[in-house]
Amino acid sequence: MAPSDDRIAATLMALARARGAGKSFCPSEAARALASDWRGLMPRIRRVAADLPALRATQRGASVDPVTARGPIRLSLREGAGR
Repeated sequence: MAPSDDRIAATLMALARARGAGKSFCPSEAARALASDWRGLMPRIRRVAADLPALRATQRGASVDPVTARGPIRLSLREGAGR
């Protein structure tokens, strides 16, 4: 059974908070935490991440839209997003 968007969001935020300010993580870490066959979850992970105002997506250090960015991205807490 596929995880709900709420569960995906909670997992993304937990990973971001665990890393802390100024640190990033790969969205695949969330996918792997949610499913053993995680690759198919990646589009949903990116879509949910795009809808979370507390998260910032980057590629080579520049902000990107996680849905439309091609290739690997990193996610992190936005400046001032707090806990």
